[in-house]
Amino acid sequence: MQAEGVFEWLGQAIGTLIRFVVEALSGFFAFFANAGQDFLQGLSRTLGMDRSLLSLVALVIGLLLLGAAVRAFMRRSIIAGLVWLFLGLWLLSWLIH
Repeated sequence: MQAEGVFEWLGQAIGTLIRFVVEALSGFFAFFANAGQDFLQGLSRTLGMDRSLLSLVALVIGLLLLGAAVRAFMRRSIIAGLVWLFLGLWLLSWLIH
């Protein structure tokens, strides 16, 4: 009977440790999830755009197009720079309302 008490205590100790680790990790990841959600909500509210995955992907693509325009202008490729700039501004103006 004494061995059952030891194993019961050991099981409770390991269960308590596992529960503590799971709750700590849950809180840790919840903090980052809430921070990311607040960031995206603030970004979309400031820009006046919808907070959807498609809108965020379009925002990233528009910024990449503007970056391509800057790189084209740095290479002194005026026509390519104007095309990238026009496409980037068109996409961002369509996105932001």
